[in-house]
Amino acid sequence: MKNSLLALVITGLAFSSLASAQAAVETYDIDPVHTWVGFTVSHFFTKVPGYFSKVKGTIVVDRDHLENSTVEAVIETDSITTNTKMRDDDLRSTNFFAAAKFPAMTFKSQTWKSTGGDTYAVTGVLTMKSVAKEVVLKVKSLGFGPGMKGAAISGWEASITLDRRDFDIAADQGMIGNSVDVVIHVEADLKKLATATP
Repeated sequence: MKNSLLALVITGLAFSSLASAQAAVETYDIDPVHTWVGFTVSHFFTKVPGYFSKVKGTIVVDRDHLENSTVEAVIETDSITTNTKMRDDDLRSTNFFAAAKFPAMTFKSQTWKSTGGDTYAVTGVLTMKSVAKEVVLKVKSLGFGPGMKGAAISGWEASITLDRRDFDIAADQGMIGNSVDVVIHVEADLKKLATATP
């Protein structure tokens, strides 16, 4: 009897530990309405801002060990916006992003390394046009909690400086700078698990 009771207790603890481990890993879908991918690049002496309006992706988060997290994101190159039609059309053309041929750029993380507090160096592969290059994002976790109507959300910030020539975007040398500062603000919604029907 004692052995049976002990076995039940051990089994219960095992299932409890398994459930806790599973609960610690959560999947969040990037909310395109509340996510912003912006950049600035110099035009002669001044900085000109722009952004991409269409982004989607998934962040798989290990809440207990954020270093085990992953992120994948897709940005539609045709969605580039600088509030000037002629410039936007040029950026979408073969002079720059060649959006018709390369409709999306992607980022897929490989490793997350803590850099103190809630900040991480996230190494991954950024693919733009026909070039796939390893880059490191500076990422900050802004927190987890209830959003609209009590739905669970997470918030993130990321930044990186890229050399556009690394991705075969080299037009207008001397007029447009090669160093591009990128800032990303992400709100992501906790993905609801599908419930099994009886």
